[in-house]
Amino acid sequence: MTAFDYDLFVIGGGSGGVRAARVAAQAGVKVALAEESRYGGTCVIRGCVPKKLMVFASEFPGLMEEAREYGWGGQDGAFDWSKFRTRLEGELTRLETVYRGILKNNGVTTYDARARLIDAHTVELADGQQRRAKHILLATGGRPVRPDVPGAELGMVSDDVFQMTELPDSVLILGGGYIACEFACILNGLGVKTTLYYRGAQVLRGFDDEARGLVAEEMAQSGIDMHMGTNILAMKKSADGIRVKATNGTERVFGAVFFATGRVPNTEGLGLEALGVQVKRGGAVAVDAYSQTAVPSIYAVGDVTDRVNLTPVAIREGMAFVETVFKGKPTKPDHDLIPTAVFTQPEMGTVGLSEEAARALGPIEVYATSFRPMRTSFIGKAARVLMKLIVCAETRRVLGCHIVAPGAGEMIQMAGIAVKMGATKEQFDATCAVHPTMAEELVTMSKPVRVA
Repeated sequence: MTAFDYDLFVIGGGSGGVRAARVAAQAGVKVALAEESRYGGTCVIRGCVPKKLMVFASEFPGLMEEAREYGWGGQDGAFDWSKFRTRLEGELTRLETVYRGILKNNGVTTYDARARLIDAHTVELADGQQRRAKHILLATGGRPVRPDVPGAELGMVSDDVFQMTELPDSVLILGGGYIACEFACILNGLGVKTTLYYRGAQVLRGFDDEARGLVAEEMAQSGIDMHMGTNILAMKKSADGIRVKATNGTERVFGAVFFATGRVPNTEGLGLEALGVQVKRGGAVAVDAYSQTAVPSIYAVGDVTDRVNLTPVAIREGMAFVETVFKGKPTKPDHDLIPTAVFTQPEMGTVGLSEEAARALGPIEVYATSFRPMRTSFIGKAARVLMKLIVCAETRRVLGCHIVAPGAGEMIQMAGIAVKMGATKEQFDATCAVHPTMAEELVTMSKPVRVA
């Protein structure tokens, strides 16, 4: 039997793959990692990090307007996309260098090349080199998809947004998920005339109805032109932009079209099915509770498995994999009660069950309040926020927490701890409020607004 070159070969240099490689190497495992693009993966290079920096940039016009209302003088400066983009690229390069350094400093051998599987223990690199490993970890993530409509090649996807040389005067965003809504808020905040088409009845499907309803309302109030029940039929290039024919009977011209119509796992060309690795409909790698595929030596973590597609989840799955395979401690990644945030304006933070999902399981009490926060009501703005708790009527346990407000992402991280611990409504109530804050409402709501 041919000797192994490595104990572990990781395919994919994103958050999950890098964390698994580093932790395994620290445990004395001989590790190699192959990445065909930039180290850091979707989150660092094409997702969470650059998106959040764009969120920050897009919030300043509103903050400057508020500053004037609070008595500050001065004039707004025009947004310099070129300056921002140059600084953004510098930051992403810095972070990529950090990721490379993490691997190098922990003794991980890296290959800047695409890799595919030849058999259960053999990886072939793009240049034809082959390496054998006792275990192989797939951490290849996902990629955005374009809809199948005439002229779709004229549109851009989320990967392309950060590469724009200049901002368009107007943009049409197709989609109603968190990526569509976040970028609608971002581009609108940066001064781009923004329109959103979504085929469904309401954006942010799967989130709490009351919470997503408020987000949609605030998006419309901010100037985003929202069209529900609307899809693109065809697109074509025109002298003044991209002409879009829609199912609502309109034909309009936009400076750019941005597709946020879903993502698919990166499994194409890896050679999985020929080896007996099950690939589900949609391209996701099928794994068991320990991230193991049908081929015992091959595991998969992160978005390529299409379980819970969040960066912190991929990291935890990678760490659980190392605990299971190399430390002799079988560990299942915990996918229950994961806090998450949607970085719209205002943000939405959520953990646990929506009101709709909880109602289907048994008797509940709903505690909710929507109000104008002090900061903006002081200057006459009509913007509202929402604080909401879903409580089991029998056990009194808080089943879900939903926040729509500036800073909701920061708040839900803290609330998530209590919900994960199984805190009851009475334990929330026993916690002294921090005044004056928006979040104090989470511990002061005394009577349910609905019982179901």
